[in-house]
Amino acid sequence: MSNLQNKIDFTVLVKVTNANPNGDPLNGNRPRTTYTGQGEISDVCIKRKIRNRLQDMGEALFIQSADRSDDGFSSLNERASATIKEYTSDDDYAKQACEKWIDVRTFGQVFAFKSKDKKENVSVGVRGPVSIHQAISCSPVDINSMQITKSVNGEPAEGRSSDTMGTKHFVEFGFYRIKGSINVQLAEKTGFSEEDADKLKEALRTLFVNDASAARPDGSMEVVNVYWWRHNNKIGQYSAAKVHDSLKIVLKEDVAVPSDITDYEITLENLPGLEPEILQGM
Repeated sequence: MSNLQNKIDFTVLVKVTNANPNGDPLNGNRPRTTYTGQGEISDVCIKRKIRNRLQDMGEALFIQSADRSDDGFSSLNERASATIKEYTSDDDYAKQACEKWIDVRTFGQVFAFKSKDKKENVSVGVRGPVSIHQAISCSPVDINSMQITKSVNGEPAEGRSSDTMGTKHFVEFGFYRIKGSINVQLAEKTGFSEEDADKLKEALRTLFVNDASAARPDGSMEVVNVYWWRHNNKIGQYSAAKVHDSLKIVLKEDVAVPSDITDYEITLENLPGLEPEILQGM
């Protein structure tokens, strides 16, 4: 694999229609919002979806969902202990972990648990080159709630009706922006390669494939475009903030409440010497 030579910044535009993109368990699983009413998707949620896509592409993962475990291990300790049996130093441990698992060399990982023989603790930290911001909607979102019932009790009814009430929350329409960057200096330390960057790009383009659920019906979450800026050096021609801010998304003047991406004006500010690759979502 070839070493990553160029700083990369990226932005992913996501359309949400009648779905709960990321429920907040501390708020009745309502879609996450900021104090100003804009929709929000946590970086942890986004990384989980990226990991799932990489796993679908045949890559080995350290952090696996319980229902997606493909190696028979039920805990991170078991997976790490069975894979890294001998190491000479913390750096050697980190090197082996990065070589084995793409999500470790992508996002980093803290290994903090007892080793297999229980004689010493493992305490190793890996800083990953790929950073992801939480996604924020371009405008405040309207959250609708629907009362639902289920006709079968989870426990014996004991004289009660089997119908029980629940609530389902969803964003009627939202246009979200995900920002991210890839740091070359950290990529050199973890072994994150040009090939890994291409796999990440494809994972972002197909972010919601195999992600349907009751809260996110198939087709309700869609990647519109991926903007991929590859700089001509390791540190970047412009700061990540300036690159991300060059993509302007504003509501059209005659639109009060957006209901489609056509209600926005999307423009790219010219950054001399730096043009993004623009990919359509799947």
